[in-house]
Amino acid sequence: MRFLLVLTFLVVPVLEVLVLIQVGQVIGGWTTLALLLAGGLLGSWIVRREGRRAWRNLQSALQSGRMPDRELAGGGLILVGGTLLLIPGFLSDVLGILCLLPFTRPMVRRLGAWFFARRVRTIMARNTAGAGLGSPFGDGSPFDVLRDAGRPPGSGPVLHGEVIRDEPAAPGRAPGDASEGAAAPRSLTDR
Repeated sequence: MRFLLVLTFLVVPVLEVLVLIQVGQVIGGWTTLALLLAGGLLGSWIVRREGRRAWRNLQSALQSGRMPDRELAGGGLILVGGTLLLIPGFLSDVLGILCLLPFTRPMVRRLGAWFFARRVRTIMARNTAGAGLGSPFGDGSPFDVLRDAGRPPGSGPVLHGEVIRDEPAAPGRAPGDASEGAAAPRSLTDR
């Protein structure tokens, strides 16, 4: 998975530049630049419109008392699509528009759900305990040394202290005033 991610970050910019050069040779450099700017403006308008719609749908789902899973996924796709439209290039614009348009968003949402379900199944199959998703640090956590330092669970350093409550001042007396036989409040250093 990490190799695929690194490969994506290396290959996608190269492909974007190649497509920009090819389109620039066919329609001209200024026209290509104008097309990129127009795509960004159109994308920002679509993000604003669809973002408002997703927010209204999310609020209505919450008010009706149902789980807003489709609305949250739609909002996430709008965020991803808007980010892809901000990246200069035609390939990212096409992917961003696929995430933004209302009639293509359900297809992208199903594809994302399939991908993440497959990913979770893979992680669960690797986990020998089967209960959790594992550590984000790989096989071991850097906190294992602290947890398993030869002590039974729940035993650690004990800090002794004293709770001091400041009582409210009596009428006509300033807080902390030790007059009239009242004991002055003690600090943690007074023993």
